[in-house]
Amino acid sequence: MTQVKLESEKLGAGGAPLTQKRESLWQDAMRRLVRNRAAVVGGTIVILLILTALFAPYIAIKSYEVQVLSDQNKVPQWILSLFPTMKPYAQVTTDYPFGADYVGRDLFSRIVYGARVSLTVAFIGPLISLIIGVVYGSISGYFGGKVDNVMMRIVDVLYAFPSLLFIILLMAFFRGTISDIQPGTFAYAVNKIDESMGGLFFIFIGIGLTAWETMARLTRGQVLAAREKEYIEAARTIGATDLRIMFRHILPNIIGPLVVSETLAIPGYISTETFLSFIGLGVNPPTPSWGSMISEGSGLIRSYPNQTLFPALALAITMFAFNFLGDGLRDALDPRLRGTQ
Repeated sequence: MTQVKLESEKLGAGGAPLTQKRESLWQDAMRRLVRNRAAVVGGTIVILLILTALFAPYIAIKSYEVQVLSDQNKVPQWILSLFPTMKPYAQVTTDYPFGADYVGRDLFSRIVYGARVSLTVAFIGPLISLIIGVVYGSISGYFGGKVDNVMMRIVDVLYAFPSLLFIILLMAFFRGTISDIQPGTFAYAVNKIDESMGGLFFIFIGIGLTAWETMARLTRGQVLAAREKEYIEAARTIGATDLRIMFRHILPNIIGPLVVSETLAIPGYISTETFLSFIGLGVNPPTPSWGSMISEGSGLIRSYPNQTLFPALALAITMFAFNFLGDGLRDALDPRLRGTQ
């Protein structure tokens, strides 16, 4: 038995046995994430949604903006089986798998293209929040003192203003005055950018100006805790610069909770865009958004419930998927759970 043990272990200095190299934190987190079934399901759905958004022109059977007025409100036979109350008045068709809306546009194609809007907000929103919040919170937490006090008071002031109300006022101001803007001005250029992006630019601006405060506070707290660790003192002792300490030693050790926080916040970004599109301040028509589709179908929900339920179902599945994935990442990156499974 002793011989087997010696063969399976390597000897270090002084004859002390060296144990097998442990896996890194990220390898351990990935292993834990894969074992979480809910997270795997959520991640799989997110991947499928990304593929749907990327290959929307090949998946959609019709153009999302083409109107066929003679086909308005038509539904396939299987929807009549789900909603028998529609049979006396609904027109049956085989051209639209989910039916057509009130102006004869294909619901399935619009739902497919609507995934592009929701996923764009789902990834751009956290990216903006991470960049601004991490930089701001890192500076505040690392230098501390008066710098930290002033920077956090600014965050407190911004917190006092409702973020959704600010976005609504921003969108209403720019879009309400677009007819008065003179060509060649900065406002005209900004509106042109928003128009080229289908109305998403102002949504990104609104999210970028309001969503980073929470990330800044979280980053500040993580940096305050990390800067007192022994390895930071050791780095200062050997003459490491503040920039090197921040990017080499602090950020790699705090990025896990920050990523988890933003992943869990993604459904909030999606719901913000959906709400803005629902009230008419989101994407510009005819760009499809699940929020605008729900708004358009809500007036016909008693007669043609498919026009509201299908985009709402797509929205619910997307938000559940990101929630499951975020919960899985939180469990996987929690150091307190390491080695318990």
